[in-house]
Amino acid sequence: MKVKLLAGLAVAALLVHQYMIWFYAPIAQSGPVQKIFYMHLPCSWWALMSFFVVFVASILYLFKRNDVFDRIAGAAAEIGVLFATLALITGSVWARAEWGHWWLWDPKLTTALIMWYVYAGYLVLRSTPMGRDRKALVCAVLGIVAFLDVPLVFFAAKLWGSAHPDGLARKGSGMEIRMWHTIFAGLIAFGFVWGGMLLARIRQLGKQADLEAQLVWDDE
Repeated sequence: MKVKLLAGLAVAALLVHQYMIWFYAPIAQSGPVQKIFYMHLPCSWWALMSFFVVFVASILYLFKRNDVFDRIAGAAAEIGVLFATLALITGSVWARAEWGHWWLWDPKLTTALIMWYVYAGYLVLRSTPMGRDRKALVCAVLGIVAFLDVPLVFFAAKLWGSAHPDGLARKGSGMEIRMWHTIFAGLIAFGFVWGGMLLARIRQLGKQADLEAQLVWDDE
């Protein structure tokens, strides 16, 4: 029921967001291609939130040794990598139009790419044949260590300077209020998408674990 509710809210919010992108937000000096930023930023934000969930769930697993936290971490990592991939793709499209290059080895972009590789490796580890408890333990440790890169991504522009816009920290930098309305509408819309996907995937992994346990019991 919660998944269906979130799905319905996501569809409605995404429609509103698309309307705001194309008919409400003004066209920036860089032209219509700037509008991809309204999808790039929410994808980036919810990717970071996903990896924060991985971090918290991994810590809880180490303390509680409850498989529920392992499943939460796994589901959040999958969704985080998906959103991070979308962020990298949309960011590259924007960069090509704004900077004339698909990619720059900019501090923020580089740390974001490293983050993507680290969590993609985390997913590879989760699919590796290994004892369930041992795998959950190793993944929990990696889920905690991997999070060290997330604050670097978030604060890269402040720490080292960056050609990349400084995200939500740019409020008050001259951006029109209608642009900010559209950005926050996107964060809400993609938040519903993220929440629905996360909850659905956690439930799916729970059912998969129950089925595997039943199969093992039947074999015995």
